[in-house]
Amino acid sequence: MNEDYLDPKYAEGMPKMADSAFALDFLLSVKTGIRYYAVALTETASSELRQALYRQMEKAIDLHQEISELMIEKGWLYPNDLEKQIELDIKSADMALTIASMELFPTDTDRQGTFATPNK
Repeated sequence: MNEDYLDPKYAEGMPKMADSAFALDFLLSVKTGIRYYAVALTETASSELRQALYRQMEKAIDLHQEISELMIEKGWLYPNDLEKQIELDIKSADMALTIASMELFPTDTDRQGTFATPNK
C-alpha cells in the first residue's frame, strides 16, 4: 500500500466506498427510527398522536425500502445471499483495519519538490 496519502491519485475508488458507507449509515439510522416509532406507539395514550406516529413510521418504512433497494441495486447489500454479504462484510472490515493502521498524520509533512511551486 502506498504511504503517500496526500496524493489524490491514491484516492481512486474512495467515493464509491464512501457512498456505500453513507448509505449503510442512513439505512441503520432509519431502522433505529422505526424502532423508536414502534416504542412510542405503545407508550402514547392519545389517539391523535398515535395516528401521527403511525403515519411517520409508515413513511420511515417506505424510506427503508427505498434505501435497501438502492443498496441492492448498487451491490452494497445482499440480503438474500448470505455468502456474498459475509464476503462484503469481511472486505469492509479489512478496509477499516487498513485505514485504521494508516499514519494519517505523519510527522514529516514536507512536500517540497512534489508540486510545482515558485521559488521564494
